[in-house]
Amino acid sequence: MTPVELSRTVLRAVRRAVDEGELNVTVPERVVVAPPGPGGCGDYATSVALQLARPAGQPPLRVAEILRPHLSGADGISDVVVTGPGFLNISLRDAAGASAALVGEILRRGGRYGYTQQFSGQVLWLRCPREVRAVVVTDAVARILRSQGAFVRTSCEERPPPEWRDVLGVRLDADGRPAASAAPDVPHVGVRPVPAPADPLPLGRDAARWALLQPAAHDRPRITGEHLVQRESNPLFRVRYAHARTRALTRNAVDLGFTAEPGVLDAGALPDAGAPEAAPAAARTLVSPLVTALADHPRILRSAATHHAPDRLARHLVTVADAVVPLLPTVLPSGEEKPSAAHRARLALAEAAGAVLAGGLSLLGIDAPDHL
Repeated sequence: MTPVELSRTVLRAVRRAVDEGELNVTVPERVVVAPPGPGGCGDYATSVALQLARPAGQPPLRVAEILRPHLSGADGISDVVVTGPGFLNISLRDAAGASAALVGEILRRGGRYGYTQQFSGQVLWLRCPREVRAVVVTDAVARILRSQGAFVRTSCEERPPPEWRDVLGVRLDADGRPAASAAPDVPHVGVRPVPAPADPLPLGRDAARWALLQPAAHDRPRITGEHLVQRESNPLFRVRYAHARTRALTRNAVDLGFTAEPGVLDAGALPDAGAPEAAPAAARTLVSPLVTALADHPRILRSAATHHAPDRLARHLVTVADAVVPLLPTVLPSGEEKPSAAHRARLALAEAAGAVLAGGLSLLGIDAPDHL
């Protein structure tokens, strides 16, 4: 069961409780499932009981207890435990299978993983002042909104300098404030982040766009050479390095005669696995953060589109990159070791992370080179 399927299962449990008269609420359009927090247990947790408590007129713990039996009987769920103020902690019958299904979905969709028609039918006109950060943010927001099915037009209040287009790759649909009669029923949204304190063009396209997009709109960006350094202190370097490493692994695997295949990760060969009985825990420690980050990618895209916040996507890409790097040394066979199903599964997971990194950078207007 994938996180998306689990979310739908939770919604069906809420709907059953409403249909049976146990809850008097409007069934939400979607619910969020995520790894359990401190004090939690199982594979995933949801705060849907806290979300529904006020409209239901009941304490969150009571709502959670109402929903628990409806979830416990669902296919693919082995146990449901209520913790804290009303969190539902869910254990899956086949968490490894869910991870394999997630990886398979990402590999099928490639850089378009997370694209939806969530905002299909929504039409927006994004307007920005003639300021370099505002123009770049407008361009990125439009890309992300289009990935979620929205129809977006963009314009700048005055014609931007041609170098913003030539160097930064900005493409707006119009110059000058659009006349109200041109689109009377289209919502006009102003994009006005805190301006850049210096000219970002000397950084080049990729570093300049990252410097302008990675901070939240209300934060002042840093326009310095730090965005060009090739070391771990540079988040953009970490993201692009992680992507390039995944591509190198694919090339090396082909040379060794095997390709990626989503499957269950065998932790026995992972570094520092310790005794055989410690292997499953070692695998979870190594793989779980990455699987969680990959599963969260569609939600991040929706959030970035909803709030017109490309910085959320940029920070998420750093999370994915930092989670995939510890896995990379385990992907290829070592010494005389022959490629196994575990190696193919690890390669598939690494390739899925690479696809998410490349797709996310593309939405930010930044290249994801195969060699770095």
